[in-house]
Amino acid sequence: MLQPSFEAVLKRIQPVDADWIAQAEERQLHLTKPPGSLGRLEEIANRCAAIQRTLSPTVRSPRILIFAADHGVCEEGVSPYPQAVTAQMVANFLKGGAAINALARVTGIELQVVDVGLAQQIQETPELISRRIEDGTRNFCHEAAMSRDQ
Repeated sequence: MLQPSFEAVLKRIQPVDADWIAQAEERQLHLTKPPGSLGRLEEIANRCAAIQRTLSPTVRSPRILIFAADHGVCEEGVSPYPQAVTAQMVANFLKGGAAINALARVTGIELQVVDVGLAQQIQETPELISRRIEDGTRNFCHEAAMSRDQ
C-alpha cells in the first residue's frame, strides 16, 4: 500500500476553528486552578480541543519522540557545549537517566530517540531509531547546512 504524499496529507488538514479555541479558553476559566497557571500547556490543550472540535480531546497512543542531531555551526562557538555532549545526552536518554525519562515513566508514555544526524554514531538499540541523514550538518556560516534533497 502506498503512503500518501506529504502534499496529500497537508490538504486534508483543516484550519484550527477559532470558535472551538474560544470555547476551550472559556472552559479553562472555570477549572479549579489559577488562570494561566499551566502556561503553554493550556494553549496546547486549547489547540487540541479546536483541532478535534471537542472540549474533551483525546490522544491515542501518545509517544515522546526526541530527535537528536548536531549542527555544524557549533564550530563558531555559538553553543556553550561541544558536539560530543549530544551523544552523551542521547546515551543518557537511552539508559533512562534524564528528567524526560522520569516523566515518561510516571505517565506511562513510551519514549523513543530518533538519530537524525548525530556527529558521532551511537550503537543501535531497539530504543534508538536511526534516520540519519549525515553525521551532523555543515557549518551554515560557510556553506549550506544541508542540501535540498537532505
